[in-house]
Amino acid sequence: MKSGETATAKAAVEAPAALGFKRFFRRYSMQIGILFVGIFIWLLFLAAAPRTFLSSSIYISFMSTTPFFALMALPLTYIIIVGEIDLSFPSIMSLGMLAFDVTYTMTGDVWVGFFSCILAGVIAGYLNGVLVVKIGIPSLVATIGTQYLWRGVILVVTNGQGMGMTPIQDTILYPLFVGRIGGVIPAQFAWTIGIALVLWLILNRTRFGAHVYLTGDNIGSARLMGVNVDSTKIWSFIILGAAAAFAGFVVSEEVLYYWPTLGEGYMMNTLASVFLGGTSPYGGTGTILGTFIACFIIGAINAGIVAAGMTAFWTNVIYGLIVLISVSLQAVLIKRLK
Repeated sequence: MKSGETATAKAAVEAPAALGFKRFFRRYSMQIGILFVGIFIWLLFLAAAPRTFLSSSIYISFMSTTPFFALMALPLTYIIIVGEIDLSFPSIMSLGMLAFDVTYTMTGDVWVGFFSCILAGVIAGYLNGVLVVKIGIPSLVATIGTQYLWRGVILVVTNGQGMGMTPIQDTILYPLFVGRIGGVIPAQFAWTIGIALVLWLILNRTRFGAHVYLTGDNIGSARLMGVNVDSTKIWSFIILGAAAAFAGFVVSEEVLYYWPTLGEGYMMNTLASVFLGGTSPYGGTGTILGTFIACFIIGAINAGIVAAGMTAFWTNVIYGLIVLISVSLQAVLIKRLK
């Protein structure tokens, strides 16, 4: 074979590989960018507080606390992709635990209490979906309303009194959800990874996942293609409701106490994670991988700020900037694509 023919054959083999890399980077450019942002922030914190960020204990702490909001940020990605929003999940965290409290007090069975907790989340999510889809209330208004409704119901029923979770420590539920794998890795971290994988598979490998993207991208076209838009949105709300109740159970188990104010303080972390992860507030765009990476970036910010010698008051400033910058970039990209 002549040298010219050899070079041509070699180029023909390499071209598909190069094209494959281009497609990969084009498809996952947002997630790759977020990963580099995370590495950059880590390097900044490492330079500012090397003793803290070279210690394994800080990373064990991240794995313990980040799942508390990551468990909700991951399914919230579905809702924002379909072009909706849900602000009631902090109250659903507490509502699920109220159901657990009432059921466990009546039956003394932790498993019945646990399933009641998840069921309460499912019902709350379904109600949100019905209010938005069937009645036609904008999701922002509907979920602000249910947020206050559930919080009010919780405070009325409990009279503002919490519940000790110490008896749960002697059951299988404690090591199952918040135990330490190998005596080191928090179980809630493993659950977060498992749920992220399941949600990723559903979003990228099932008809429902395709319907989520189609609904958020163009609801009119989705209906013409035979997509059951109403069902897709309602199920997205249901998934988040169940996840919020589960997150509430995990948080309460970790601290071995249920406070009626459970959930307050998690909204900004959760929303910032979703938007930083590349999910568009305009719908139709977003990934579970991006949200997962962003959750741990957000989880590191508070500890990094304190370790760097800044006051914790800067945390809200940075979270607010993350949301504004992320949404602004999405808006600019959409205008340029048009």
